[in-house]
Amino acid sequence: MNLQITGHHVQVTPAIRGYVNSKMERVTKHFDHVIDVSVILSVAKLQQKVEATVHVRGRDIFCESTDEDMYAAIDALIDKLDRTIIKHKEKNLGHRHGDAPLKQQALPEEPAE
Repeated sequence: MNLQITGHHVQVTPAIRGYVNSKMERVTKHFDHVIDVSVILSVAKLQQKVEATVHVRGRDIFCESTDEDMYAAIDALIDKLDRTIIKHKEKNLGHRHGDAPLKQQALPEEPAE
């Protein structure tokens, strides 16, 4: 996985770089076919904005998050990205195996007594 971190109107310190890197491991734990990740950190007055584009085979996944604290914005972004990656993975498994994702499969009904 290639990880590119850039900053607009903010200096990317080693602490922020390490924090983003450690949080991205959570995403790659769920889906290990991530090719490239681009993270943009920006500051506009009191709002800290974090954007991420994840390139996986067949699709680019984009998420963004804003908060007053940069670390809170990164945490929110990783949560969104994690949910989106899991959703993408379930769709791929459903298409490949010819059935619905696990969440949409109906449980077998028990006979009424």
